[in-house]
Amino acid sequence: MGNTTAFAGEQTERGNEASPLKARLYESMLCLYDWLEKNDYQGYDTFDGLSAKLLRPLTLETKLLRTVLQQAVRRFVLNVRPLLGIEKSHSSKGMGFLARGFLRLHRSTGVPVWREKAEFALRWLIDHQSPGYSGACWGNHFDYQSRGFYLPRGVPTIVWTSLIGHAFLDGYELLNHDVYLEIARSACEHILHDLRIFPHGEGVCISYVPGLDNQVHNANTLGASLLARVYSLTGNEGYLELAQKALAYTAKCQRPDGSWYYGEPANTHWIDNFHTAYVLDCFKHYLDRTGDPRFEPAMNAGYEYWRSNFFVSDGTPRYYHHKTLPIDIQCCSQAIDTLVFFSDRDGDALSLASRVAQWTTEHMQDPSGYFYYRRYSRSIVNKTATLHWGQATMLCALAGLYERL
Repeated sequence: MGNTTAFAGEQTERGNEASPLKARLYESMLCLYDWLEKNDYQGYDTFDGLSAKLLRPLTLETKLLRTVLQQAVRRFVLNVRPLLGIEKSHSSKGMGFLARGFLRLHRSTGVPVWREKAEFALRWLIDHQSPGYSGACWGNHFDYQSRGFYLPRGVPTIVWTSLIGHAFLDGYELLNHDVYLEIARSACEHILHDLRIFPHGEGVCISYVPGLDNQVHNANTLGASLLARVYSLTGNEGYLELAQKALAYTAKCQRPDGSWYYGEPANTHWIDNFHTAYVLDCFKHYLDRTGDPRFEPAMNAGYEYWRSNFFVSDGTPRYYHHKTLPIDIQCCSQAIDTLVFFSDRDGDALSLASRVAQWTTEHMQDPSGYFYYRRYSRSIVNKTATLHWGQATMLCALAGLYERL
């Protein structure tokens, strides 16, 4: 995968002379691309603390001590991973976001190398599925301890699988490769047959991981969005039925002000930027792909709440609805992506997305090209190069904004 910056740079000169912002976005993506190439598309992950070879034995494999180790590595302002034996790695979710970003770049510029990179990422994902399930699915490359469950390396999650499934659908719709649609359809079969589905009145909630009762709104709606999008291409009524019921559950759980908790159990009652944005994207995918307007009022109320509560006037994305810090790169990237997605409904969305992108490239991008993980204050910054959490999501988001501009 040779360096193509010089060739790609020609596109900047030809295509962006009339748009200084587009030129800055493209240069930012080229710097990030150079960093990705130099690092062989590998990096750290936000939650890879349990891969600490030197400290993992001290957890005695208890939930409490695994949580302490994982969160300590995640939250420490300096990147201690090299000292703890945690190695850089490829990421399935990262490859999914990179594929989407490269596809957007190819669609907007016509530069062949971006298509080659997208196809490389999608081939990698085909070769690195989690084995032993009813359909295509993907999980972490590390062990993970959440508040509610322990997830061994390789066990798939609906979040990873759905977001990657969307990347394959993007590839199918742009490149017309039937295998990409088949992979996305296979991922829907995994959702239908390997994940527990919990009834709630007229709706249902799809579990986060196989075999467990773990119900959260962004995971439930992400599964629904993939099902709805594949339904629009295949006509599979079973996919549509489950998507509608899953979104009915989340719509019913919307709070009076338009917001959603991360989940309904008491220990998941927080409201944050990027999980809210995921939910909004999913309702819009359903509406756009099915034409069914039943959830449009919930989507509109949620979008208005999100727009009104998660941004500072200069474009700084807030983490929580009630406070700004820490400024997390995932909030930056997902905010840009969701604003671009809703720009066909909100005339001011692109302006805000542009402000978020300008703020992020000025305050969160390292001179070497990668994006920092978190900013805690003007002077305190966690500069860890997280692969999927920062680099892949930012490439995808900036490419989407560049294309829409």
